[in-house]
Amino acid sequence: MPKSWIKQRKKDYYYRKAKEEKFRSRAAYKLLQAVKKYKFMKRGDVVVDLGAAPGGWIQASRRIVGKEGFILGVDLKPIEPFDEDNILTIVADITDSRTPENIKNLLPRPADVVISDVSPKISGIWEVDHARQIDLALNSLKIACKVLKKDGNFFVKVFEGDMLNDFMNKLKENFSYVKLVKPKASRAKSSEIYVLALGLRKNKI
Repeated sequence: MPKSWIKQRKKDYYYRKAKEEKFRSRAAYKLLQAVKKYKFMKRGDVVVDLGAAPGGWIQASRRIVGKEGFILGVDLKPIEPFDEDNILTIVADITDSRTPENIKNLLPRPADVVISDVSPKISGIWEVDHARQIDLALNSLKIACKVLKKDGNFFVKVFEGDMLNDFMNKLKENFSYVKLVKPKASRAKSSEIYVLALGLRKNKI
């Protein structure tokens, strides 16, 4: 990493705050801020976290759902274990057609919320990165539609670009309410944005 990037990161308010509060990543605050504003996750919920490594969103979810809830973290690489007994992590590929069924089999009941902070490896070619991100978001949506309870909620990262409208329309076919969200903890320069979809109606994927 360039020294200038590392220096800037250490100055970052949420990076320092995450270190102080022992969150594994500054991304935890994006989820906490979104939930505080839109109330799409609550105590006792069953949560599936896609692209969960290194575990910041798992920690944020655990703070919200408490010991009564359950969190399943899914990632391509192993996630360092947690002490809490209501957190489970698995190594799985969200683009694998077997993954939704594997997730369902590990949940105590259908999920209340699916969250996805999955990102592609950035190539630096904007059109390619945008297309890859939308593809990952679509795969996250497929999983959400299969593991969520009726009226369940979905929160997913996307990159701004010309494919976003089609993705939003796909969400509107499946959920009662769809909104673009930019948490304060998201860097202003970043093209990342999140889509909040509330109230799963039916699976049209």
